[in-house]
Amino acid sequence: MPTPSRSKMLRRSRALGGSWRVWRKRFIFWLGAAAIGIVSVAFAWAADQAQGLFNGLTHASEWSFLLPLIIAPLGFAFCSYMAEQHFPASQGSGIPQAIAARHLDSPAGRSRLLSMRVAIGKVFLTIVGLLCGGSIGREGPTVQVGAALMLLSGRIGGLPQANGLILAGSAAGIAAAFNTPLAGVVFAIEEMSKTYHSRVNGLVLIAVIVSGLSALGLVGTYTYFGVANPDTTSVNDWALTLVCGIGGGAFGALFSGGMLYLSKRIRRRIQTSGKPLQRTVMLAAICGLAIALIGIASGGQTYGTGYDQARGAVEGNALPLLYFIEKLLASFITMLSGIPGGIFAPSLSVGAGLGSTAASLFGSSIALGALLGMAGYFAGVVQAPMTAFVIILEMTANHESVIPIMLASMLGYATSRLLSREPLYHGLSRSFLADALRAMRAAERSETADQAKAA
Repeated sequence: MPTPSRSKMLRRSRALGGSWRVWRKRFIFWLGAAAIGIVSVAFAWAADQAQGLFNGLTHASEWSFLLPLIIAPLGFAFCSYMAEQHFPASQGSGIPQAIAARHLDSPAGRSRLLSMRVAIGKVFLTIVGLLCGGSIGREGPTVQVGAALMLLSGRIGGLPQANGLILAGSAAGIAAAFNTPLAGVVFAIEEMSKTYHSRVNGLVLIAVIVSGLSALGLVGTYTYFGVANPDTTSVNDWALTLVCGIGGGAFGALFSGGMLYLSKRIRRRIQTSGKPLQRTVMLAAICGLAIALIGIASGGQTYGTGYDQARGAVEGNALPLLYFIEKLLASFITMLSGIPGGIFAPSLSVGAGLGSTAASLFGSSIALGALLGMAGYFAGVVQAPMTAFVIILEMTANHESVIPIMLASMLGYATSRLLSREPLYHGLSRSFLADALRAMRAAERSETADQAKAA
């Protein structure tokens, strides 16, 4: 007969090893995380091809730079129509939908925001948006896709903790999209959950590791913006830190506060009109025309993600002095149109442009200015300072300017909070949450009516 201590050891060994049922759940969870990494890589490749095709079309001949005047309005209208009619809840970034889904207790409610149908539409329409010149990125959409894939894994494997799965999928999406595993974990804790739970964050960590490994297996090790290690050596450099932090936070608050204010007013006016679909599509077409005009005025610099411009600034190549204003307007109008697409990459490009302009005026390093501008502006837009500085450090493998980048992020966050109290993603999530609740109540009323008729 085994002693009590031996029985206790056997029970602990079984708990650690787990049964076949436990290992089956683990395997499905890992498979879902690996799928996020694979989808992220494929999404990135398709997005790059779409942007390259657009650039090729607009540089094919002497007058082809005017082609966006046709492509952008039609493309925006198409994306808006498809999102409204066939892929509801695919509009915009995708991060607000993931946040809203965490506040829903019903599996049916969560699936309205994070289904595979929505995920497929999100990828497809984001690629179309880049194909017609939209100032959007793929990173926010990857968060929604990652959360949807992880919820699907949970349904297949019978995994509990839907909120934890959404966090894990969101973190894995950010980590795989940027190749920034630490930023993925910090993003899930700081922006998605606003709190720390050891058990849930264990899921997040495992998902980030597995998705990162699958992505690295396909594309290898890389840093998103290359390697940049500018140092802060003079008084001008520290003054540049203050300007990029405070200025970036102010412009970030202008973007996020303006977006929350205008989107609510436009949404209310469209919903109370007699033809909401037509008004929505017309708004998208007008925004597409505005994007084309800004792109032509900027010499084509504001189309797409802005990755090339941001990387050039990080490598020390100065951007035009007003580039950050033009890119900010293009990103704002694209997001206001409601077409699917994220703001991560465009926001980093705006910040790099702001830092490049400030560094040119201060006579400091363009590379340093770009990093500080990205930190200040990004923290101002999303009001997540830890995510801002961690993601920038990881994207550039920077070791020399850690303290200035952290300071710029905190200044950007503090300035933005003073000017715009509500975080952008959480403010936008309210409308998706309200839509999901209305749809659920309508479905319940319809089911009740059908039961009454049958009785």
